[in-house]
Amino acid sequence: MRLKFPGHWARLACAIILFSAMYSLTAAAPAVTAALPAQNPDTMMPEQNVVRAREILNQLIDALGGPVYLEVRERECDGRRAKIGHNGEMDGYIDFKDFWRYPDKHRIDYSKKGNIIDLFTGDEGWTLDRTGVSEEPATSVSEFQALMTNSVDNLLRRRLRDPALNLHYAGRGIVDMLEADWVEIPGPDSTLRLAVARSTHLLLRSVVASVNQEMNERTEETSIYTNYRRKDGVMVAMQISRERDGRRYYQAFYDTCTFNPNFPEDTFTRAALEKRYAEVGNKKDRDKYRNARD
Repeated sequence: MRLKFPGHWARLACAIILFSAMYSLTAAAPAVTAALPAQNPDTMMPEQNVVRAREILNQLIDALGGPVYLEVRERECDGRRAKIGHNGEMDGYIDFKDFWRYPDKHRIDYSKKGNIIDLFTGDEGWTLDRTGVSEEPATSVSEFQALMTNSVDNLLRRRLRDPALNLHYAGRGIVDMLEADWVEIPGPDSTLRLAVARSTHLLLRSVVASVNQEMNERTEETSIYTNYRRKDGVMVAMQISRERDGRRYYQAFYDTCTFNPNFPEDTFTRAALEKRYAEVGNKKDRDKYRNARD
């Protein structure tokens, strides 16, 4: 037998059901609300804040490959680098090979012939072009040293071992439509900020904020990491873009990456560039360079 209710009784029944549902949600809300302050850096004790920051960075290490990532000593990648003009427009691509020996040796061979090379090691640098091998400009060496100071790889593999490292959990945000946790590492001349995805624990952004004391100008260098792939047990961002104060000036697309390939000992030396120039420089330029060197 089907029961029939007058219209107002039906409306009353719906109201009761709706009130019950709202009461259930309200009763459950305190549990959710109570959990939020623990993630709010403004309400956390300093010790809790540091613990949370280290937890996020340890999750990042695990996502990148854990012990395999930490044991990386060398890296070799090849791909294409966008040629971006001063106005921000892209003007084609150039092939390159990227060599790293951590913590502070970096070599980039441009073009398929590898006849243009930039090489940095610590506080020294050299460049190879059609005229031969010469020292990198002091400004280029200074930029490389600043890059090493705020290197994410050096932070995770070396600096994080220091229990006194200044870390700060800076809260949550949305980056590339993903919820992320921000961690700050203040320094004497700059502050490094990392955005780590809450879903994958992979790095989305690194931002270096610094102030030019002479010009009293603030500059932000932002690196954007996308298209992660697992290579030799390590997660690698196969596309990296860099922006300075919101203007993109660098974009690289990696095709392959290998780790710990055991480079020859002289790979990151001026002598290696001298040898390379003897192989790839044209005879006229090589003779001119040899005479000037001698």
